[in-house]
Amino acid sequence: MSKTLAQKLWDAHVVRVAPGEPDLLYVDLHLVHEVTSPQAFEGLRLAGRRVRRPDLTLATMDHNVPTQGGIRAADDLSRRQMELLAENCRREGIPLHQIGSRRQGIVHVIGPELGLTQPGMVIVCGDSHTSTHGAFGALAFGIGTSEVELVLATQCLPQKRLGDLAVNVSGELPLGVTAKDIVLGLIGRTGISQGQGHLVEYRGSATRQTTSPSRTSTAGRPRRRAPPGRPRWTTGVRWPPTRALRSTARSRSTPRSWSRTLPGEPTRARWRR
Repeated sequence: MSKTLAQKLWDAHVVRVAPGEPDLLYVDLHLVHEVTSPQAFEGLRLAGRRVRRPDLTLATMDHNVPTQGGIRAADDLSRRQMELLAENCRREGIPLHQIGSRRQGIVHVIGPELGLTQPGMVIVCGDSHTSTHGAFGALAFGIGTSEVELVLATQCLPQKRLGDLAVNVSGELPLGVTAKDIVLGLIGRTGISQGQGHLVEYRGSATRQTTSPSRTSTAGRPRRRAPPGRPRWTTGVRWPPTRALRSTARSRSTPRSWSRTLPGEPTRARWRR
């Protein structure tokens, strides 16, 4: 049976399947920052556990970094969170890009920038923008603090299998129209619930015209269409898959479709579910 790219990546990472339970997925890369990790590390310490795969974990100071002045310019809470991140990473042997490092930056920028984000990976982070990594052919989704602790302890995460949703955008992009414009236009015309409970894969000639940086904007948008308590992530946006994945980049299942031409533009968008 033919599979979508998302389905093949999911199946390749399943550790355990049990009737009536979520699938247990193996995580290739766990990105950590200072806001959602302190309680997770404390939970490990109280339970007497250690981080299972520090070599597959990367931390950076991100959310609380002052624009100027370094860590001393941060408020007390922000400074304490960054200090705790440094202490926890030092104790657990986790690589940390802290203030002053040339590699420190926005957590979902440094992954692709440093070549850590790769097609075919499962990536998680305690941040709702994690689906950004889907632009590079990864399955990437945001998790909560309790799930951060679970991944630190086991390198696995239980997830309910979701449906597949293909978004085909065809036509020539007018001058000045970017990937973000396409997604905002789709949301404006279909509402905020079109992608609920689905893995979204963007396709079509218009999508192929966009650059890798602009595709990160596309991949980051579905997080806003997920209901509370649901995973917020998307599959890659026409990123050239590895040889093992190349044969499954096309979806065969089309039980439901949606089509509309954007007013005043030659670009045509079609939803397939």
